[in-house]
Amino acid sequence: MSKIIFFIFSIIAVLGLTSCTTTLNSSKTKDFGSSAITATFADLVVSPHKITYTYKPTDDVRRGGEVNVINTAIRKALEVNGGGDVLVELQTTVKKKGRKDVSEVTVSGYPATYKNFRCADDETLKNALMMRSVQDEPVIRKKILGIF
Repeated sequence: MSKIIFFIFSIIAVLGLTSCTTTLNSSKTKDFGSSAITATFADLVVSPHKITYTYKPTDDVRRGGEVNVINTAIRKALEVNGGGDVLVELQTTVKKKGRKDVSEVTVSGYPATYKNFRCADDETLKNALMMRSVQDEPVIRKKILGIF
């Protein structure tokens, strides 16, 4: 009888140890640092009237973090004020409950839209490439008390 009980407990122990397995899957990506330059230009038409909008975030928006709340406030401000693409001279004021919870965001700026999209000519692309290849300024080390 004791051999049967020992056998049953052994089977239960073996099944208990083999039934739960943990699998860890991970992946990594390699950033190749592409340096593509867009060849499309546009004019930015800025409104002369400054707008101010106060946004009280919902719990769903608040869960995305402070940056998400600010971006949503900007999008809502542009929707309410006739629609635009960006706010120029953006100013934000964030009010928080406690340390993390954002209770209110006030954004202000000049709404602007992009117009007159066009392809760049060869000269404009050459100038853009020249501006990207600015040499670093030399590092000037100062001596402290003549020692270092």
